[in-house]
Amino acid sequence: MTDEIEAIIETGSIAAIEIAASALAQRGEKPGACKNCAHPLLGAYCAVCGQPTKTRRRSVRGLLHDFFVDLVNFDSRILRTGRALLFQPGELPRAFREGRTQPYVPSIRLYLFVSLVFFVLLSITNIAIMQVLVTAHPVKVTRDANGDYWIPNPAYDKDDASDPDVRRLIPARVKITKQKALQPGGVFNYGTEVYFFQRIGTVHSTLTKDQLAHLDRNEPAINIEIDGKDKKKSAKAQAAATAVTGGVFGTMHKLAADPAALNEPLTTWIPRALFCLVPIYALLLALFHMRRRQDYYLVDHLVFSLSIHTFLFVVLILAVGLSQVLSGGVTAALLLVILSVYIFMAMKRFYAQGWFITSVKFLVVSGIYCLFCLLPAFVAVLALSVFGGSFGF
Repeated sequence: MTDEIEAIIETGSIAAIEIAASALAQRGEKPGACKNCAHPLLGAYCAVCGQPTKTRRRSVRGLLHDFFVDLVNFDSRILRTGRALLFQPGELPRAFREGRTQPYVPSIRLYLFVSLVFFVLLSITNIAIMQVLVTAHPVKVTRDANGDYWIPNPAYDKDDASDPDVRRLIPARVKITKQKALQPGGVFNYGTEVYFFQRIGTVHSTLTKDQLAHLDRNEPAINIEIDGKDKKKSAKAQAAATAVTGGVFGTMHKLAADPAALNEPLTTWIPRALFCLVPIYALLLALFHMRRRQDYYLVDHLVFSLSIHTFLFVVLILAVGLSQVLSGGVTAALLLVILSVYIFMAMKRFYAQGWFITSVKFLVVSGIYCLFCLLPAFVAVLALSVFGGSFGF
C-alpha cells in the first residue's frame, strides 16, 4: 500500500512538472534541464536538488557581490544566535524542536566555536586556567621517651578533643639529623594555594632553599601508616602509596618551579571531559522527563545540553575578565548565580512546565550532575594532569 502511494505521489509530481512546462511552452518559454540532476528546471532553482539556474561564469564584480551578500547573511545569523544564546535561555533548543533551524547556527557548531574562542582567548592573553602556589609550613617535632618522633595532626581540631579516634599527634618520618629535626623550621609540611584565570608569571614561588631541598628529597613530615596485619596487602598498599607520593611530590616540585605547570594538561583534558559530559547531562534530563518521551526525543535533550554547556563556556570567558578585577570568591559566587538562573530559565522555557515542577527538576538534576558527574570529572582531569605523564597519556 505504501509503495502504491509513493508511486502515485511521484506520478503526480511528474505530471505537475509537465503541466507547468506545457504552460511555459504556450507562452513561448522553454524549460531547461538542471545541470546537476538533469530534471526539468522551472524557476530560479531546481525543485529537486536546489541547484540555482544561473551557474555560468561571472565577473569579478559579481563574485564580490555574492561574497558580501553571503557574509552579511552569515553575520546576521551569528548575531541572532548570539542574542538568543545570551538573552533568551532555552530559545535555541526550542527552535530546533519546533523546526526553526534556519535563523540560527547549529548547536554542535556553536558549541565548538564558543569553546574554541575560550581557549584561544586564554592563549592570546597568556592566562592560565589554574596556577598552584606551593607553600611550606614549619612543623614542630617532638620526641618521646622511646625515641619516636611525633608531629601535630593537621586534621585535628579543637572540636575533636573528646573523640578518641582523632589523635592530636601522629608519627613523623624524618630523614634528617636528630638535632635538626628538633630545631624550629627543621621539618616542613607542604600545602597549596590555587589561583584561577590569572596571567602566567604573576604567581611566584616563595619557597626557601631548605624548603626546596626537603621537597627534592620527598620528605613530608607526615608518615603514611600501613596496617601490618596482612603483609601482602601491606606490601601492595606500600607500593601504591609510594607511587602516589612520588607522583604528588614530583608534581609539587614542578609547581614549585612553575606554578602554571598544570595549565597545559588542563587545557588538553578539560575540553575532552566537558564534551563527554554533554550526552551524560542529556541522558539525565531524558530520565527526568521520561513521561514526555513522545514529545521530547533524546536528540532534543542533547541539543538542550549543548546549549547549556555552550553557555558554560560563555560564563568561563566572563570569568577570565572578572578575575582580573575581582577576587576569586566573588567571581565564583557571581558566575554561579548567573549560571543557575540561566539553566533554570532555559528549563522553564524549553520544557514548558510550571514553576514548582521546574524548580524541583532543576535542583535535583543540577545536584546529581554536579556531585556525580561534574565534580568527579574535575577530579579525574586533575589526576590525569598530575599523573598523565607517568602513564603515557
